[in-house]
Amino acid sequence: MKYISHTLFVLLLVMLAGCEKPIISDTDTEKTVEKKGNLTLTICEVEHTPFPELTRKSASEACNRLNFAVYDTAGTRVKQTNQKLGDSDFGTATFQLPEGTYIIVALAHSSNGNPTMTNPEKIQFNNSQGYTDTFLYYKKVVVGTESQTLSLSLHRITSLCRFVVNDAIPEGVAKLEFTYKGGSGSFDASTGYGCVNSTQVMKYDVQAGMKQTQYDLYTFLHSTEGSLHLKVTAYDASGNMLFEKSMGVDMYQNQITWLKGNLFSDIQSTPTESFSATVDIDTQWQGELYFTY
Repeated sequence: MKYISHTLFVLLLVMLAGCEKPIISDTDTEKTVEKKGNLTLTICEVEHTPFPELTRKSASEACNRLNFAVYDTAGTRVKQTNQKLGDSDFGTATFQLPEGTYIIVALAHSSNGNPTMTNPEKIQFNNSQGYTDTFLYYKKVVVGTESQTLSLSLHRITSLCRFVVNDAIPEGVAKLEFTYKGGSGSFDASTGYGCVNSTQVMKYDVQAGMKQTQYDLYTFLHSTEGSLHLKVTAYDASGNMLFEKSMGVDMYQNQITWLKGNLFSDIQSTPTESFSATVDIDTQWQGELYFTY
């Protein structure tokens, strides 16, 4: 009887172990790392820049985080690995997968953390992580008995509002807060477009006397073009609001909208609501728009 009870107990443990599902985390410490597998993903370029060249650039220019995720055709995440600049495998991920059709998503960015990638139709960054230039690869692949390697070319899916303050930061101002609506902090990987209506916030510490300061505000638009409602708020060192200024900003996917002006001069004046724009095409972004506020 004792032998039978012991056997049943062992069988129960085996059954429970077989029912456990792998835990996949969006953190750096818990991730899928496989040295051998039947699917290898290698990033070859990011927005037409060869990947080895990109990683040699300064930290302010290079993407310092990569995320690789594999989903089944129902959108359930089955594998993920997160990498940081300096990792020995940075730019290459290997997975062991059963035969079948899968959705592959790869991201490159420089956020302070990894986005939530549970659902490929809602990949989410948040205000605490910050928003940076973001590049995407999305494709359905068929995995068979033979091993295969995919060379990934990632493309930019962000829009950038580059806010430039020409005049000096006055005494008493210790922080600038930029709050903007109209874009999204999350995106659908199948389209590259924003998928929620977000209130995005970026905060910057400043010092009196600083001139020609620049602040980059990234978002995922809901289509190829859109507009943001931007509010700039100045605070003192104790967190007391000193003043705020609001304006509308026209945005386009994969383009930079420059806003330049004197933020602290004539604070009580009504912000300009209409602008004249010129477009300057370069090789990295599709275009740049220049406005004054």
